[in-house]
Amino acid sequence: MNFSSKLLENAVTEFGKLPGIGQKTALRLVLHLLNQEHSQVSKFTESITVLKNNIKFCKNCHHISDAELCEICTSHKRDQSIICVVEDSRDIMAIENTHQYNGLYHVLNGLISPMDGVGPADLTIAQLVNRAENTDVKEIIFALSATMEGDTTIFYLNKKLNTENIKISTLARGIAFGGEIEYADELTLGRSITTRVPYQNSLTK
Repeated sequence: MNFSSKLLENAVTEFGKLPGIGQKTALRLVLHLLNQEHSQVSKFTESITVLKNNIKFCKNCHHISDAELCEICTSHKRDQSIICVVEDSRDIMAIENTHQYNGLYHVLNGLISPMDGVGPADLTIAQLVNRAENTDVKEIIFALSATMEGDTTIFYLNKKLNTENIKISTLARGIAFGGEIEYADELTLGRSITTRVPYQNSLTK
């Protein structure tokens, strides 16, 4: 693509680094910003800068938060005895949109993937084990994507957790194999949460 300006090219290149944004889309976004008032562009750029500088991650569940503890972890309306384990914050947002779950969460910040160089030590697995051992948790739900990496992570977590007094369950297979949680429709995801099955039972199917 030929650009009439090096400044334009640099901006398009940076937008093109965002996931799911190709060069044509990046150009369209940059040209859109160029046509906006300076105040609008300043507001846009400032929001990103403030986000990057001030965002926090809940020290309990590792969800994106404005404070040390997120609103979910501090809510007295949530069931403190259930922890839903997810890959990242996008999955929490997807599950919350179903209005079918009222427990707590734990964000792993990824999945075990040896091919990508991601091992258990790169995730928040130790923190999850600590929560399971030191809080009154009665059930842990594995709400991970139905992929090879997701199944590998679930298998590892099940081995690491002391499940003697904790029920371990996983989403019902309303989520197709190879599917990711954040892209599942709310009805399917909601039913998968409410009809979750014991993890050991899922191994026999």
